[in-house]
Amino acid sequence: MADKAVVSQVTIEDGEFITTRAEERIAVATQWQLMWWRFRKHKLAMIGAVVLLLFYLTGFGADFLAYADPETSDAQLSLMSPKPIYFMDDGKFNPHVYAITGVRDPVTFKRVYKPDPETKIPVRFFGPGFSYKVLGIFETNIHLISVEGAEAERTLFLLGSDVQGRDLWSRLMFGTQTSLTIGLLSVALSLVLGVLLGGISGFYGGTIDTIIQRVVEILRSVPTIPLWMGLTAALPASWSVTQVYLAITLIISLIGWTELARVVRGRFLSLREEDFVMAAELAGCGQLRIILRHMVPSFLSHIIASTTLALPAMIISETSLSFLGLGLRPPAISWGVLLQDAQNVQALAISPWLLLPVLPVILAVLAFNFTGDGLRDAADPYG
Repeated sequence: MADKAVVSQVTIEDGEFITTRAEERIAVATQWQLMWWRFRKHKLAMIGAVVLLLFYLTGFGADFLAYADPETSDAQLSLMSPKPIYFMDDGKFNPHVYAITGVRDPVTFKRVYKPDPETKIPVRFFGPGFSYKVLGIFETNIHLISVEGAEAERTLFLLGSDVQGRDLWSRLMFGTQTSLTIGLLSVALSLVLGVLLGGISGFYGGTIDTIIQRVVEILRSVPTIPLWMGLTAALPASWSVTQVYLAITLIISLIGWTELARVVRGRFLSLREEDFVMAAELAGCGQLRIILRHMVPSFLSHIIASTTLALPAMIISETSLSFLGLGLRPPAISWGVLLQDAQNVQALAISPWLLLPVLPVILAVLAFNFTGDGLRDAADPYG
């Protein structure tokens, strides 16, 4: 009995010691540490963050993950259905694909391409392929997947091919790079414009507030789709892919900052009379420091929520515009451009794999929403 009492007492003391250490750790933690600890408890947010990390890693390594040049076309391989990689051969690990052979359809007399199980083409990982530059500096030809003794463009069809015979997997890798980058750049510009102009409007008021709010009202009163159509139609057809890419990014961001600016203005109007703002002014802090170091962090959770909700909205905007032929145009590659081939119902009935680019759009939007929900809760760690 005495031994049990001692053990129980030690257990209680250890429990009190652990609790004390946890409380001390929270008391001295920074705001970012508290946000991270709370964010880790949100399981869906963590899953969403991992998915987004994978998406952006895919965009960063698009050249490495693509095994075929996305612009290489072959009309004879048009609308090739997806062909799997077989990893086992006679009980041994030997990745391979079947060679593609052309036969004449006796009914339509069209040339149809089918796999030939008798001819096996070895598949190698981290093998050579088309050349590209890493970060625009180092030239290499190493790819995640390659074939031995054949051209990848004519033998590998993980997701099939499009109407022009271009490999859909490789084009999807480059489309991920473009669509996610446009969303990120657009939201970054919208965030800067929204916080800056909304903060100036709410902090100073008067004539500046009136001018900024009239601009916001004018932009918000114009129907979105016709505005996008007019702006994108105004882009010269002679512009390069890079110029169109930058123009679309600027157009989307210049339209998307208004809602955040109005919210920031409202919060600034209520905060500029608070005691901590007056104390900062009396302490000699500059107006820009007061805005960025004292007022903006007080509603950081709302800014984070708005940003993470704006990212999928920007991605959907670019995808929709490009799908309708009003955004990025070929030879640019984005999710919307890839989905242009899925506009025809008859084409979808014959080749449903053309609709596969819609899956990363759905996954990215869900991941952004889940991650934003977790960040919004984590931004108020004392709540």
